[in-house]
This record gives sequence, structure tokens and C-alpha cells, in this order.
Amino acid sequence: MTDFGDLHDELRAVARDVLSHGTPDWRRVVDAGWTGLEAPEDRGGSGASFVETAIVLEELGRAAADTRYLGSTLAMGVLAQLSPTDSRDDLLERLAAGETASVATGFIADGGVVSGRAEFVPDADGADHLLLVGGDAVMIATGVDVAPQPVVDETRRLAAVIADGSRIAQSWPLPDGGRVILQRAAVAVACDSLGLAEAMLARTVDYTSVRHQFGRPIGSFQAVKHACADMLVQIAVARQLVAAAAADLATGRDASTSSAMAKSYATSMAVDVVGKAMQLHGGIGYTWESGVHVYLKRATLNRSLYGSPAEHRRTLATRYG
Repeated sequence: MTDFGDLHDELRAVARDVLSHGTPDWRRVVDAGWTGLEAPEDRGGSGASFVETAIVLEELGRAAADTRYLGSTLAMGVLAQLSPTDSRDDLLERLAAGETASVATGFIADGGVVSGRAEFVPDADGADHLLLVGGDAVMIATGVDVAPQPVVDETRRLAAVIADGSRIAQSWPLPDGGRVILQRAAVAVACDSLGLAEAMLARTVDYTSVRHQFGRPIGSFQAVKHACADMLVQIAVARQLVAAAAADLATGRDASTSSAMAKSYATSMAVDVVGKAMQLHGGIGYTWESGVHVYLKRATLNRSLYGSPAEHRRTLATRYG
């Protein structure tokens, strides 16, 4: 197997640099090449895989960045599963060049129209392209309603997508009925949760190293050391699970088990880690100025998106039924 370790380190370093100055505007995200990572080189992309996309998703979580990248990268993953056609290739080029997209699942096509409703769809409101997934097809339709759904986490844009007999303008056959789409979405959110948990651990270690109590840094107290060590172990386990799931998706292997394991563990872990970070920051951790609340809200939303941990664990339990 080819070792892309150096390339991944460089990609991670560039991503951190881009995000170090706050949430970048969409043009900067496009210029960084992230929107075209998985598009073929002859379509304006980099010809990379989901493993590289996962690195960007993790860094976006680490920075709690407010971008449209989640919706667009899910759409890119959908298009990558479709057989090459002129219309599909044209849309790939558009997304790689920076046009935005979102994916909504659970729709029903009947003749030339599509109906259904999807809740809490990331980045659907204002997207240049909206892909509807239903049965064995991916569709673009006219007359689809998009209703923003505000949530406590202000770093995400979610919306309800409603099609009530909407006319299908474009359709492509979908090989697996959308199974891989949902797996990819679950792992994408797990990557985000991994990144934000790592950010909270780093911030907590820094804070407990400079915050003094009784003439000593509070990080020297055994209880604080043990709490940080527990956070580190949880993150290390999540990293292995997320890496395994990303590799399965990148290579086309069955990711039904690995994606469920990554989503259920990583998103639960992130809520726990951010909660501990807030406690270890003491009173300042509960203030608006600390910023910890931003990560807690994002982690909590990630836990709910694309199936709760309990739902994914029930999926895993069927292996032993």
C-alpha cells in the first residue's frame, strides 16, 4: 500500500493555516482545493479519496468553522458513485469549481415527479444544486421547497427539503439505493466530532497549565491529570475507528459496520470530552467569552445528525442476532 503520510501531514498543515484566521469565506475554501479533492483530475479535481476529505472535515471540526463544505462534499460523494455521463461530469466540474450543493434522502419518484420530505439537511438553503435521493435514483427537480430550520448550533445551516409532486429535471441511476451515501454522511460527522474533541483537549491542557490554584497550576492536580488522560484515550479510540471507516469508504469496501462504529462512538465521545473541558475550565468555561459553548453545541448536533448513537448501535447489534 502506498504511504501518503507526508501528503496527509501537508494537507493537515495547510488546512490549519487556512482556518487559523477564523472561518474562511467560500472562495478561499475553493482556492484551497477542498471542493475538488475527490473529483477526477480531468474534471478539475485532485483525484484524491475520502481519506483526504476526512482530514479536511476533521480540521473544520477542530476550528468549528461555519462553511458549506459538508453539504458539498456529500454531494461530491454521491456523484462519484454514479456512472459517468455528460450531465454527471458537468456537475462534477461545477462542484469542483466551487458551486455549492446539498443532498437530501428519503424521496419517492413516480413517473416524472418526486415527492417526500427530508429534515435537517445540511447546507440545503441557498445551495446551487440540490440532489434528491430516492430508491435507486439521484434526482434534480424543479419546484422543491427549502425551509430553514434554525438550531442552537450557529455553525451549521440546516433546512427541511419538501418535494410535493416536483418535476424531475435530471435523474441518474443509483447503484446501492443510497446506502453508501448515509454511511459517508455518518463518517463525515464523526470526523468533525473527532476534530472538535481534539481542539477541546488541547485548549484544556493549555488552560490547566496556566490557571493556578493554591499556588500551583491546576494541571498538576491528580484529578485534573486523570480527566485529561481519559479524554486523550477516548480521542485515540475514536481516531482509530474514524480512520478505519474512512479507509473502507475510500476503497469501496463494505463500510456498514465501520461507519456505524465510528459515528456512534466518535459523536458520543465528543459530547463527553467537551463537557469535561467545560468543567475543567471552571467558571470561565460556562461563559460566552470562553467559546467552549460553541463546541458543545456543535458536538451535540453532530451526535443527532445521520442517526443517533443508539440507532447505529442497534445496527451493529444485528451482527450478533
